[in-house]
Amino acid sequence: MAMLAQDIEALILASFPQAKVTITDLAGDGNHYAAEVIDESFRGKTRVQQQRAVYASLKGKMDGAHGELHALALTTKVPE
Repeated sequence: MAMLAQDIEALILASFPQAKVTITDLAGDGNHYAAEVIDESFRGKTRVQQQRAVYASLKGKMDGAHGELHALALTTKVPE
């Protein structure tokens, strides 16, 4: 079952309430998304640490062959 962009955004914001989150449906199929997450909590962390934190916020929705979210191209940044 596909996920809605607002569901992805809500999961991320639950863990990063001050973040600026932009979700883009790349294929129009509800399965392939891009997300940009900008949050102060990323400051001083490596890109891998930032992205792991965001993936953890998705609470297993991408796990395994039966995950609700098939693909997420993720970009993380600290605010300028």
